[in-house]
Amino acid sequence: MNKVIHIVSLAIIISSCSCCQEKKVYKDDYIVKTGDQAPDFTVNEAGGMSYKLSDLRGKVVMLQFTASWCSVCRAEMPFIEKEIWQEKGGSDLAVIGIDRDEPADIVIKFQKDMGITYPLALDPGAGIFSLFALKEAGVTRNVIIDRNGKIIFLTRLFNRAEFDEMKKVIFDHLVSK
Repeated sequence: MNKVIHIVSLAIIISSCSCCQEKKVYKDDYIVKTGDQAPDFTVNEAGGMSYKLSDLRGKVVMLQFTASWCSVCRAEMPFIEKEIWQEKGGSDLAVIGIDRDEPADIVIKFQKDMGITYPLALDPGAGIFSLFALKEAGVTRNVIIDRNGKIIFLTRLFNRAEFDEMKKVIFDHLVSK
């Protein structure tokens, strides 16, 4: 009888381990990689608009993961505003700042303080963030998505050379339809 209990216990342990596989982690704590279809989610802008990421198909989309307390995010945002959003934002390019786990009043103040005109969206509990990177990973990351919903570029932190490379990828995809 003891032998049967051990075999059943071992079978339960093995089956429970195979059900709880860890997420594949890529460079910079991303759980997505270029070439992947971007996970769909609902965008809830701090200003009140709501829509799904998939509603933006046909546009190039830049998701900028940010937070008001993040100094690197604050350093990068004026470049996104001036060199990407003001330069190319609109009908073919959507730029959305996804603010990690802060209430709407803080996000609205952050947007105003930074002089940002692209929308900032709410991410309570970092649920959206955790679709793209490990939940405990740091913000200051950008995900660029092509017109078909595929991830085409990923960044982490703010590096001028990488930013310029990302900008080129965005602008090249805006030209090619």
